[in-house]
Amino acid sequence: MNERQLIQEILNTVDILYEFKNADEDTKEYTLLLTRQDNDTRELATVNSEMKRYFQEANFTYDETLNPSDDNAEIKVDIARK
Repeated sequence: MNERQLIQEILNTVDILYEFKNADEDTKEYTLLLTRQDNDTRELATVNSEMKRYFQEANFTYDETLNPSDDNAEIKVDIARK
């Protein structure tokens, strides 16, 4: 399974809408824009901590921004495979 597939698997597990803003397959660095689904009643911090745990278990770095002002998303995440 390549990095992109693993990322998609994690995001589908957390059940969140996502978009790849940047994806550098060579350096294995990605920027993701994430938004909860309309019927999702979980707190944003709860969703973020769940994702963070999954990504860290998969040996990714995880640098998040909640409610970024420059993107149309609830969470902006920069991740990279270690």
